[in-house]
Amino acid sequence: MMPGYGMQPQIILLKEGTDTSQGKPQLISNINACMAVVDTVRTTLGPRGMDKLIHNDKGQVTISNDGATIMKLLEIVHPAAKSLVDVSLSQDAEVGDGTTSVVLLAGEFLKEAKPFIEEGVHPRGLMKAFRLASTLAVQRVKDLSVSLEDKDLEEKKSLLKKCAQTTLNSKLVSGEKEFFAQMVVDAVSVLDLQTLDLKMIGIKKVTGGGLRDSFLVDGVAFKKTFSYAGFEQQPKSFNHPKILLLNIELELKAEKENAEIRLDDPAMYQSIVDAEWNIIYDKLAKCVESGAQIVLSRLAIGDLATQYFADRGVFCAGRVETGDMDRVSKASGARTQTTVNNLDKAVLGQCARFEERQVGAERYNVFTGCPQARTATIVLRGGSEQFIDEADRSLHDAIMIVRRALKHAEIVPGGGAIEMELSKYLREVALTHTSKTQLFLMAYAKALEIIPRQLCANAGFDATDVLSLLRQKHAAADGSGKNFGVDVNTGGVVDTYQAFVWEPSLVKVNALQSATEAACLILSVDETVRNPKSDVPDAMGAGPGG
Repeated sequence: MMPGYGMQPQIILLKEGTDTSQGKPQLISNINACMAVVDTVRTTLGPRGMDKLIHNDKGQVTISNDGATIMKLLEIVHPAAKSLVDVSLSQDAEVGDGTTSVVLLAGEFLKEAKPFIEEGVHPRGLMKAFRLASTLAVQRVKDLSVSLEDKDLEEKKSLLKKCAQTTLNSKLVSGEKEFFAQMVVDAVSVLDLQTLDLKMIGIKKVTGGGLRDSFLVDGVAFKKTFSYAGFEQQPKSFNHPKILLLNIELELKAEKENAEIRLDDPAMYQSIVDAEWNIIYDKLAKCVESGAQIVLSRLAIGDLATQYFADRGVFCAGRVETGDMDRVSKASGARTQTTVNNLDKAVLGQCARFEERQVGAERYNVFTGCPQARTATIVLRGGSEQFIDEADRSLHDAIMIVRRALKHAEIVPGGGAIEMELSKYLREVALTHTSKTQLFLMAYAKALEIIPRQLCANAGFDATDVLSLLRQKHAAADGSGKNFGVDVNTGGVVDTYQAFVWEPSLVKVNALQSATEAACLILSVDETVRNPKSDVPDAMGAGPGG
């Protein structure tokens, strides 16, 4: 409530019970809320980062150190802190990796801005300086990046493998990073280079076995679908089979509950039943006559059809998932049909080999040697469900990174090296300014050091010593130390470019831009108005009628 002056009447603009908080305390409160979120994911950064176990109200348990996954599962309700969740998810969607880095950077920019806000600096001045710093830093990253464009294919694959290893370093599967990095590069290499469609890489999870039992199918693999009697009599492997894809049901349809047929002669009833059977037999005969040896359908294939195909040496599977059907279509060249009339040889697909393979406790249908193979399937094995889920998330990050590196083939040294170089560069630029901007640019430069500092802290090393050493290396006048970053194995520093700790420059560019935008967004808010109804969970849409 505003204090009344003399007998001046109080003016009420907002509904009774509305909570408003504004000015400097509101801004500080928002910054503190964001810092609390950052502290949650802070320890997950880097190869020695810790994992988080998140248990939700449905009893599902997720173990992960992927920043975007954790932010999504935290269900943050603070309106300002939610922007950090959005920035993390946008980084995940755009680049795939660097989700923890982007949250850390945004939080650190706000932390450095906080003392200025407390001393009465106008947020607009800070925002202007931060945006300038972001533009300078992004340009500097582009200047420092090394292009892979002019390399031949084999050399490029080797370099992409290094990028994938850097990503997998900080994941739960880091022990097998070479094995998985090779798998990821091979999977992405078979995709259409124009689109690099992520949906064309299927990841299937089978509990049991070890990580090393995972394998890559250069084609399509999917789990055996629900099958009827007669399925076991079908052949389970073919060489050079023709493949027919359908989007129709191949089973007798149940009559509708209110269907009614009036007959004058009881003998006519049999002809109606026969007609129904003739329709389905006609469909099945046309499928077999087309020359197809494998029939896949998105909809059900009933017991009659299953036995019919088994008697004629044809393999069939119904209720195949849409994603798997699309991959088979892309790989074999088959086109999905919505009718079996006038089936042309051109609509059938082909592959070199089809087999049903036992993987752990599951059976998988595997198509390999496809002529137009622009698709691959990774089958993941592992001891527990949570472990395989985390391996899936890790591989998703690595696949995204390799895709991005293929499209924008420019890399920068990782391990905090690029952040230290940017910090040094921005400090030098700051000294050319004479206004308050100098202080703000210095603050931005200091905030960038959070990445190497946190890498040291998470590995259990003294961050102060390592950062002092890094500053000394990067300050070399001849620029010989520009690639030095944190060595998490020894607790010292290492030339991360020579050590093959590489990241696509796009990851850093996107992280800097997104983190700066998120920080500026939070700095621009000076008032929060909370409607009293928004606190009542059941008041959703329960407004007054009329």
